[in-house]
Amino acid sequence: MKQEPQATIHPLAQFAATLQWADVPPAVQDRTIDLWVDWFGSVLAGCKARPVMSIARFALSQGPAQGPSEVIAQGATSSPMMAALANAAASHFAEQDDVHNGSVFHPAAVVFPPALAVAQATGASGAELMAACVAGYEVGIRVGEFLGRSHYRIFHTTATAGTLAAAAAVGRLLQLTPAQMQHAFGSAGTQSAGLWEFLRSAADSKQLHTAHAAAAGLMAAYLAQDGFTGAQDIFTGPQGMAAGMSQDANPAKLTEGLGTRWATAETSFKWHASCRHTHPAADALLQVMREHRLAIADIARVTCHVHQGAIDVLGPVTAPTTVHQSKFSMGTVLALAARFGHAGLTEFDAEFLAPATVALREKVTMVLDAEVDTAYPQRWIGKVTVQTQDGRVLHGRVDEPKGDPGNTLSREEITAKALRLAAYGGAVDGGQAQAVVTRLWQVAQWPRVGALLAGGAA
Repeated sequence: MKQEPQATIHPLAQFAATLQWADVPPAVQDRTIDLWVDWFGSVLAGCKARPVMSIARFALSQGPAQGPSEVIAQGATSSPMMAALANAAASHFAEQDDVHNGSVFHPAAVVFPPALAVAQATGASGAELMAACVAGYEVGIRVGEFLGRSHYRIFHTTATAGTLAAAAAVGRLLQLTPAQMQHAFGSAGTQSAGLWEFLRSAADSKQLHTAHAAAAGLMAAYLAQDGFTGAQDIFTGPQGMAAGMSQDANPAKLTEGLGTRWATAETSFKWHASCRHTHPAADALLQVMREHRLAIADIARVTCHVHQGAIDVLGPVTAPTTVHQSKFSMGTVLALAARFGHAGLTEFDAEFLAPATVALREKVTMVLDAEVDTAYPQRWIGKVTVQTQDGRVLHGRVDEPKGDPGNTLSREEITAKALRLAAYGGAVDGGQAQAVVTRLWQVAQWPRVGALLAGGAA
């Protein structure tokens, strides 16, 4: 019988299957731990939200009722898949989870939940967990970059590339061979899904996007471990991801600088509790208000000079009806930032439909800017033109919004943010949150990953 030729292992599968924590440069190790602590705050902020609770109830109803993996702040445990499903939904609700600019991708929400659930189930060490998460970040970011700007216009990249990211992280913890990892990528890629249409009607789909990506990627890795096969050219095959989901896919992005350029370290933190596309303009408006000592009453009109991606995602949201939808309204975000100096969770909850917010929201418009659009997505430049009531025309510009690698958060700011998010979520008291966050900074020294809210390291 004639044997089929053995498939060539894709370098991305080889990298993800063999990455060791010791291979990761110390500065990137530190950044990964920063991202880990930042992620935990987002989980606590979102874990009791209505759409998250719906997904959590579903996950727990599917069982098992008890298992090795923690459903964070729900007082329950379950299988790795069900824990990953619920925790990934919680991670993406508050709009405070991290983002990688070049891929327009939120890695934390789809990498840490499945990796944590599997690490708890397998008894992995903290260093093994962190190595797996770096593998997930590096794979997911590169897949997002590969799929390009045309993909993001219709597809939510965190949902699509996120499935591959989750498979890479879980596959590393399961110690898949490079060949098995390639099969996991094939199975993950065929499940990639997530469309932006939900924004038009303020639907709950964004939490489903991350929940599905985390669970589907986890399943793909476990199936590969069991000998289940996946497409061998899921990226560039004639009926693969590029063919079906992009008009500008660039295969070189999948391997560019692999092992030398650490995309994990390029990931940004979110300062405002809103869609990242709003942050550059919000920071630029605050700059103008500080420099010219403007009050809200001084502002007659704000023009935001933006990239096309911002128009594609934010444009459909003209009159938000829910708190979550308002986080995708450029006018609402700028109004809250102008009124309070920061568009935070409590400001959105209490003030997104306040008359003062709506009045300023209606003064904000977006226009496509050639410079900003050309720089995007590698750089997210913030440019605004502010017309004042007394006839002045003022300009603001921010080249790196707060949270970007060149304008990053300190560990003190990350800790403060995580504790602020924990307090907002109300699922744990302040003392418990402080104790957990303190432990989380030591994750690389944990001999075994245990429940985060019940001791952290076993």
